[in-house]
Amino acid sequence: MQTPYYMIEESLLRRNLGLIRDVARRTDSEWILAFKAFALWKTFPIFREYISATTASSLSEARLALEEFGAKAHTFSPAYKEDEMDDIIRCSSHLTFNSLSQYERFHERAATCSLGIRVNPEYSEVGTLLYNPCAPGTRFGVTADKLPETLPSDIRGFHCHCHCESGADVFQRTLQHIEEKFSRWFPQLEWINFGGGHLVTRKDYDIELLVSMMQKFHERWPHLKVIFEPGSAFAWQTGPLVSSVVDVVEDKGIRTAILDVSFTCHMPDCLEMPYYPDVRGAEHIEPSETGGLPADLQPSAFVYRLGGNSCLSGDFMGLWQFDHELQVGEQIVFEDMIHYTTVKTNTFNGITHPSICMLHEDGTLELLRRFTYEDYRDRMD
Repeated sequence: MQTPYYMIEESLLRRNLGLIRDVARRTDSEWILAFKAFALWKTFPIFREYISATTASSLSEARLALEEFGAKAHTFSPAYKEDEMDDIIRCSSHLTFNSLSQYERFHERAATCSLGIRVNPEYSEVGTLLYNPCAPGTRFGVTADKLPETLPSDIRGFHCHCHCESGADVFQRTLQHIEEKFSRWFPQLEWINFGGGHLVTRKDYDIELLVSMMQKFHERWPHLKVIFEPGSAFAWQTGPLVSSVVDVVEDKGIRTAILDVSFTCHMPDCLEMPYYPDVRGAEHIEPSETGGLPADLQPSAFVYRLGGNSCLSGDFMGLWQFDHELQVGEQIVFEDMIHYTTVKTNTFNGITHPSICMLHEDGTLELLRRFTYEDYRDRMD
């Protein structure tokens, strides 16, 4: 397979799906796929063996749910547009409003959906401000002081999203705030959606704590249907992005291996969050205070900055030490690059977009999508 390409491994995907199905059973809750983190629709036949619904945040995602997944979406948007509303309603089983004003504007038209309000518990342990939906001044959700004591009769549920790749201990602390703020309305509801960010497929996730929490929650609120809608958890560690070295350049003692991928185009979260990805066969090294090589590094060490092939000056990441000298044409493999990465890519600079393939359980490699010049051109058509 010619680089660059994303490769999702069916066995790893099924491992995650099986675990999530088991967690859903043990917690007596529904777990649905959030398209914002994973939307490779050619894998949906596999997903349908394990889950029955998805969550959307736009008209395009809602259509993907109905037309490709085969079931209406649980839909939330920060603000619904008038000209899209009828189609969104047609594609949605559940519809959550971000504000009371949006509810007032559209709830009568959306009577065929189970309606909800997104609430803001004013508490989140998400450390990166870019990803914190409860930060001061947030545009997400209604705080408890703005809700009427008696909810409108057609409000069926609350939606609360305030996690990001979090553990069960974080959810335990967050749930206390959710119940303190909003439990007085729970008797008026039919369902509660605890959103995404619950990384149950991470090795150190405390599933037993989650099970215990949900058992106790159901004892307190036996009439409430509980919904979780993670994205990352489904595709967590299910496959890499494979690239190749195109050139090696050096300046001020720093060697940069220029690759046929781009961080800004194909791995944007690495720059936005930011975080250092795992690179197969290499060890990440902390730079000096000035950004250069560490003073105690041996001159013969095979240390390279990894650079993208775009014209953005900052399209590079960190320093990695290899056990050999990198050669043009050699493959560089970025681990765990399926969730979020595949949905957030762009074609800035016209950089070749990675193909998407699947490694099946029988060892065959299927090309799901190869991108061409026409894909780049037609974005502006």
